[in-house]
Amino acid sequence: MARIGLRQLRHSYLPNPKSEADWALKQIDIDWSNGGAYALLGPSGCGKTTLLNLISGLLQPTEGRILFDDVDVTAMPPDQRNIAQVFQFPVVYDTMTVYENLAFPLRNRGVADEEIDARVREIAEMLDLTATLERRAAGLTADGKQKISLGRGLVRPDVNVIMFDEPLTVIDPHLKWLLRSKLKELHQKVRTTMIYVTHDQTEALTFADQVVVMQEGVVVQVGTPVELFERPQHTFVGHFIGSPGMNLLPAELREGAAWFDGQRIDTARAPGTAEPGAKIEIGVRPEFISLDDSGVPAEIVKVSDAGRYRIVETRCGATRVNLLVGEGIPVPADHAFLRFDPDHTQVYADGWIVN
Repeated sequence: MARIGLRQLRHSYLPNPKSEADWALKQIDIDWSNGGAYALLGPSGCGKTTLLNLISGLLQPTEGRILFDDVDVTAMPPDQRNIAQVFQFPVVYDTMTVYENLAFPLRNRGVADEEIDARVREIAEMLDLTATLERRAAGLTADGKQKISLGRGLVRPDVNVIMFDEPLTVIDPHLKWLLRSKLKELHQKVRTTMIYVTHDQTEALTFADQVVVMQEGVVVQVGTPVELFERPQHTFVGHFIGSPGMNLLPAELREGAAWFDGQRIDTARAPGTAEPGAKIEIGVRPEFISLDDSGVPAEIVKVSDAGRYRIVETRCGATRVNLLVGEGIPVPADHAFLRFDPDHTQVYADGWIVN
């Protein structure tokens, strides 16, 4: 395992980047602890895979340093970094048995046969592959092959980090849930540093201790799943995480408070002031809005049943506001009042939270 540090890391695919738009990865400074489970989350093209390839050594950064346990590995090739990488599509040796696939990384390193056998059977048991050890990999399903890829990363006791690049994309939804649960269980057992790249918020939030949310090459927030949900530092985080995402309401700051649709809105912290001309918004998740006898007046537009709760779409003037209403709570047919939970209502200026 390794503690990973990224220092003023930037990367461009152009030979002479000049403008900010030329950088695929803007400056990043991050520290990841030994044995942690981390996720890189964001839409396609935000820089997740670029960052993963820089850490693995498949790419050399344009600027900055990469440290493993305070050792600078920036110029080291991948084979000297002791990393394992699991890709989107399973990489297996079809002509080999499952046992031989799992043993291959250890044989390459000259490990004794007895130790190989013990390690392969231990990992096979963790991944529910014991019954298929003597079968050729070619006959396995996609999830079975991906388990082999996972196993080849786990079988080596000397790896600094195991990196997963969208590893469940080709797996059907039910098996995806099973493999995601298995991966979390495996991390708790082996405590190897793991970095998981995905655009799926459910995968990131259920797997990782800390999530790095990226947008257009910028890290907009690093935090626990609870921190990302309850206190997004950027409106992109609020919008990208959650279903429905955070409501973003046009607002103004005056008299030391935030105002929306002619109503003073109580917020988690006094918003203070913002730069002149900044775009001011109030952010509040649908989970933290309720129907009340007074508050912000709204018109009921649509009610959608989502099982344990209903998604209620309302209009406050020209602004759409979604809220979640539990079973058994009556919803008015037309007019309503909305109450925002002050502890979970934030103010944003030009996308960033106002502290």
